[in-house]
Amino acid sequence: MNASRNAGSPPTREQFAALDAADPLAPLRQLFELPPEVIYLDGNSLGALPKAAGDRVQRTLRDEWGRGLITSWNHAGWIDLPRRVGDKIARLVGAAPGELLVADSTSINLFKVLWAALALQRQAAPQRRTIVSERSNFPTDLYIAQSLAAAHGCELRAVDTEQIAAALDDSVAVLMLTHVNYRTGRMHDMAALTAAAHAAGALTVWDLAHSAGAVPVDLNGAQADFAIGCGYKYLNGGPGAPAFVWVHARHAAHFEQPLTGWMGHAAPFEFGPEYRPAAGITRALCGTPPVLSMAALDAGVDTVLAAEPYGGLRALREKSLALTRCFADLVDARCAGDGFIVVSPRIDAQRGSQVCLARGDGAYAIVQALIARGVIGDFRAGGLGLPDILRFGFTPLYLRFVDVWDAVEHLQQVMRNEEWKQPRFNQRHAVT
Repeated sequence: MNASRNAGSPPTREQFAALDAADPLAPLRQLFELPPEVIYLDGNSLGALPKAAGDRVQRTLRDEWGRGLITSWNHAGWIDLPRRVGDKIARLVGAAPGELLVADSTSINLFKVLWAALALQRQAAPQRRTIVSERSNFPTDLYIAQSLAAAHGCELRAVDTEQIAAALDDSVAVLMLTHVNYRTGRMHDMAALTAAAHAAGALTVWDLAHSAGAVPVDLNGAQADFAIGCGYKYLNGGPGAPAFVWVHARHAAHFEQPLTGWMGHAAPFEFGPEYRPAAGITRALCGTPPVLSMAALDAGVDTVLAAEPYGGLRALREKSLALTRCFADLVDARCAGDGFIVVSPRIDAQRGSQVCLARGDGAYAIVQALIARGVIGDFRAGGLGLPDILRFGFTPLYLRFVDVWDAVEHLQQVMRNEEWKQPRFNQRHAVT
C-alpha cells in the first residue's frame, strides 16, 4: 500500500484503483449508506450511517417500544444496554468484559472520572493539586478541567506537547490527555506517558474520542487509570451518540463519582432514600439510558467489529496508515506552492487516522469550496499561536484509495481555479 511512494514516475489513479482491488477490507464499505457523489473525509467528526442502524432503531421503536412498551426494559434487555454495548467497545480498547459502560456524553463522563481521580488523590496525596494537560487538547476537556480545578482548589497546568513529561512533578495529581490530538492527529504513547505519570505519583485520564475504532488501544496493557470516549466518530453511532467510560479494575471497588443518580445505585429499584454506589463500573451510571440512541450505537459498533474476520483493528490500522500516508504525499506532490503544511506526524507510530493541513489564510473557505465539490472535510480555527487547520479523517471501513486520489485532485482544482476566494465560501456557518 505505497502507491504514492513508488520511485520514478508519479503515481496514477490506476495504481490507487489497483490498491482498492487488492484491499481485503473492501467488502466492509457495503455496510454503510454513502452518497455516490460524496468523498467523506469527516468520519473523525461524525461517522457514516450504517445500513443496519435504520432497521435496528425501527425495530426498537416499532417492536420494543411500540408493542413491548415498558416491559421491554426487561424483555428486550434495555436495562442491560449500557453494559452490553460497553462490552463490545471494550474489545476495541483493550478493556475486559464488565469494565466499560456506555453512558452520557464525553464531557459528562470526563467530569465523572476526573472528579474520581482527584478524589482518590485527595485521600492518598492531598498535597498534589495540579492537573496537567496538553495546551492544544480539545477545549471541552480543558473547560471541564478548569471547572473541577476551581471546585477542588486545584490548578490546571496546560503545557506544550514536548513539555508533558517534564511537567510531571510532585505537585501533579492527574495527567489528562486525549490519545490522538484533534488538531494534528498526533498520537501519544499511552503506555510510556502512563508509566511516567505513575512514576511521578500521578493518575491518568485518557480521552479516546479520536482513537476508539480507529487505532489499536490497550488500556489494560498500558495500565491506564481512567478513560472516556465518543460514540459518534469512528464508532459510527450517529449524531450525539452516547459516550463510554472505563475505570481500571484496581480502582473499580472504591472510586467515587459526583453524579450519584439512581442508575448508579446498588439497588435502584428499591427506591431507598440514601445513595449506595453499585459495585464496580456500574456506579459510573447516572440517569436512565437513552435506548434509541444506544440502539443506533450498537449497530455502529458492530460495523467496526465486522472487521474481525479480515484482521480486525490491526488490518484497519494498516489501511488507515496507508490512506493517510498517500494523502499527505499527494498533497506534497500535487499542491506544492499552495501554502499547505502537513502538520500531522509523518512517522506512522505517531499518527492517528487523520491528516491535518495548516495554511496561513483561507483554510475555512478552502474547506467550504471542497464541500461544494462533494469532498467533505472540516475546519478547526487556530489562535494562541496555532494555525487554522483543514482536517481530513480517514475511516478505513469505507474509504477507498481512489477517494484519496480524487480528493487531492479536487483540492488542486480549488487552488488552481481560486474557487476558495468566492464570497460564498467565506461566509461562516454556525458549525465549522
